[in-house]
Amino acid sequence: MSAENLAGKWTRKCGRTLFDSITCVVFLFLDFLDAVLCVVFKLVDEFFEGNACTPCYCGKAGDKNGENKETEMLSESLYGRKYMLRNMGFLGFARKWRIYRKKKDDRDGSVNEGLMVNRWSDCGCQSCVSWMKKEYDQKLHVVVKNLPQGRGDEAAENVIFLHGFLSSSSFWTETIFNNLSESVKDHYRLFAVDLLGFGRSPKPNDCMYTLLDHVERIDKSVISPFHLNSFHLVAHSMGCLIALALAAKYPKFVKSVTLVAPPYLPCAKDGATTSLMALNTFAGKTLWPPLAFGKSVMSWYEHVGRCFCVLFCRNHRIWEMILKLFTLRRELNFMEVDLTRHTHHSAWHNMHNVICGAAKLTDKYLEILNKSGSVKVCIIHGDHDMEVPLDCSNNMKMKFPELVELNMIENVDHTSVILGRVREFAKSLEHIWASS
Repeated sequence: MSAENLAGKWTRKCGRTLFDSITCVVFLFLDFLDAVLCVVFKLVDEFFEGNACTPCYCGKAGDKNGENKETEMLSESLYGRKYMLRNMGFLGFARKWRIYRKKKDDRDGSVNEGLMVNRWSDCGCQSCVSWMKKEYDQKLHVVVKNLPQGRGDEAAENVIFLHGFLSSSSFWTETIFNNLSESVKDHYRLFAVDLLGFGRSPKPNDCMYTLLDHVERIDKSVISPFHLNSFHLVAHSMGCLIALALAAKYPKFVKSVTLVAPPYLPCAKDGATTSLMALNTFAGKTLWPPLAFGKSVMSWYEHVGRCFCVLFCRNHRIWEMILKLFTLRRELNFMEVDLTRHTHHSAWHNMHNVICGAAKLTDKYLEILNKSGSVKVCIIHGDHDMEVPLDCSNNMKMKFPELVELNMIENVDHTSVILGRVREFAKSLEHIWASS
């Protein structure tokens, strides 16, 4: 080996070692900071909310209390995230505080009363709490594009659109709804759903936002009230997992399923391994690129992430006003608005219980659809997608070759696969629906 190649190899090795050392130090500091913030938020929550405060996931699974969900529906990533300091037993005060509070609550007979509480750390503007002003019926906010007047609903084709993570129904209504052909608009009734915790849908304090919560709410908000006996599904990112669960529940009702960048992982023998693998795949601990670092912080550190939401999501109106002043725009893009119009509670549970937790269930849902023989699953994925690896779609196609049709789009990423080619995407949907 030449001296030049040897020097280059040594330089790269030193660079990797230095980067790994810096990464270790940064996340060690975040471990410490999250443990401290756990205690701080416990005290502040109790001051503002009393016994209605929601327990966090800093302890072990056996420490949880006040939860009414079946434990198998919770993602192992909630309690299985590994922290250096906590694994060493350092800073155990937060756990002792939880034990003390639990004993005190048991003595007082207090319970979690957080069903319709707008938390002190969440925004209370009209848009964010609009769902609380009506009779609370657990229904989602749904935008419906009905058929033109004079046409009967009996002959209508129905399509349910499900958005991705940190988004809303606007992702579809502001793009695809306006670019479908007139013939499609005359024959298809369109439903764009604000998933639980996002947009104008409920963001209750006690709900842990499992995959089945979304399915039950869609059933109660769209399928049952509109008497849908057949429908197509179109979903992006996180919505893909919900779409598969919904299709598996109604295989005889679903005519086609279109998935855009599905966060799919083949299920391991141990469901816990699959959920933790999903967390590391979609939000692994890394410093670069910056967007990936932000995802890792928000997904691994519950209380650090909540600080971010207190600063940005709780004050989204101020940030929107500042953005309008700097950009000289009267109206912001819907994606800029949707990015902060959620609560930390909803983002946290959707990340873990839907994206990570559903990883151990998707194979089961696909098996149901595969056996039905009547459902068509079409995947659309951009080959420059940095959010959801291309292996996700390729693995689904390899495991279910007869069920899945894969369409890899060149030179587009996670969002531009739709937003950068809206008309082409709308035509693709029309073709899928017509051929189903």
